[in-house]
Amino acid sequence: MNKRSDLAMANEDVLRVELEVFRREHRDLDEAIQALEEKGTADALTIRRLKKQKLVLKDKISLIEDRLLPDIIA
Repeated sequence: MNKRSDLAMANEDVLRVELEVFRREHRDLDEAIQALEEKGTADALTIRRLKKQKLVLKDKISLIEDRLLPDIIA
């Protein structure tokens, strides 16, 4: 293989690892938000901040998925 394809494969591997980390963080935030809402102990500002972090992670996940799975023109 040439260096360009090796680099592309390495980059893809890094993206896949980042994707998994972001997905895990997204899940953890979802569980934390649910737990706080069920207990009723957290203030609205804290929950709003956690939901915003979750949305940021969702955007990052979407960007990485788009890079890994390019559109196929039919």
